[in-house]
Amino acid sequence: MTRQLKILEHTLASLLRRKAKNLSLLVVYAFTIATLGSVLFLTHALKTEASDSLAAAPELVVQRLAAGRNELIPVAYAERIRALPGVEKVTPRVWGYYYDALVKANFTLMGTAGEAEQIELLEGHLPSNPDECAVGSGVAAIFGAEIGDRLVLIDSHEQNRLYKISGLFSTASSLLTNDLILLPETTLREFFAIDEQRATDLAVEIYNQREVKTLAKKIRFHLPDTRPITRSEILHTYTTIFNWRSGMMLAVTLAALIAFCILAWDKATGISSEEKREIGILKALGWETADVLAIKFWEGLAISLTAFLLGIVAAWLHVFVLGAPALVPILKGWSVIFPDFPLTARVDLLQLLTLAFLTIVPYLACTLIPAWKTAVTDPEQVMRN
Repeated sequence: MTRQLKILEHTLASLLRRKAKNLSLLVVYAFTIATLGSVLFLTHALKTEASDSLAAAPELVVQRLAAGRNELIPVAYAERIRALPGVEKVTPRVWGYYYDALVKANFTLMGTAGEAEQIELLEGHLPSNPDECAVGSGVAAIFGAEIGDRLVLIDSHEQNRLYKISGLFSTASSLLTNDLILLPETTLREFFAIDEQRATDLAVEIYNQREVKTLAKKIRFHLPDTRPITRSEILHTYTTIFNWRSGMMLAVTLAALIAFCILAWDKATGISSEEKREIGILKALGWETADVLAIKFWEGLAISLTAFLLGIVAAWLHVFVLGAPALVPILKGWSVIFPDFPLTARVDLLQLLTLAFLTIVPYLACTLIPAWKTAVTDPEQVMRN
């Protein structure tokens, strides 16, 4: 026990003697880990938000295509789909996007006949009158509005419409309701000038989850101008997009990682004459090679663990406290258009362990190998050189 305490005491003294060099290395090390950690944290949080949002989505959404573009779908298609075996329910949905030039943000307007029953209200109530609406937290924040305030929107005929806010939404995922404005379906049809025989899309609920793809093929066969989209396909699209964007960011930060590796290798392989003389003196005093390696191991571990913890904390603060201002425009893509939403703090333990392995282990290797080469050399030769 005393031997180990002496080794730790010597390790601490050695770190303090070269504090300027170690501090500069620590800053670069922590910055590299913070950059990589920010990308991993933000990507995982966005993918989890998307997964939570789609948990309440219908198993199948049917859209109509014309010339390769989305078109309003006839409500009569709902009856034809409902007649297929295995279909539990078909709900025509009316929704669309609305750009507000005043606040320079894009919002989602939806009729109450869509997914209102799946959304938990924080306070207030769903719109029951034609002049009422319920809004997400992002909409309320960007307009500075509360329950009872009036919201002014411009309809498709360039007429001002005034709606009273009856409720504010809350959900496990901000991605679902943050930019949402919920109106009665009849009111929304008037707003977008959509007649009663048309809908934006059809939400299909199915008895057996295993038959989703089979029913999608049947719908495509009976209604050739439609495009059935399964919930798993939407989730796969989100995952692919976020993975691709995070991969692009990781490729950019790879240059920083390579630069750090070069710095670490140069620091490790370029053992100064002072450090070599120190190792030679320790060997001459009777220290074993294992003791010298233990000192260098604890030195490397102290620097790498400190840098890792500082980098992870910095990445956490950057993503979940500051909102990842350096990465959001790239990974979200549409962050400038939609109102910002707070990310729920979620961390993948496997990602943390992988990041620790890829950053700590190489640094320890770069520290121990040159020290071992010096430690096995004859002390007299080391001090003479």
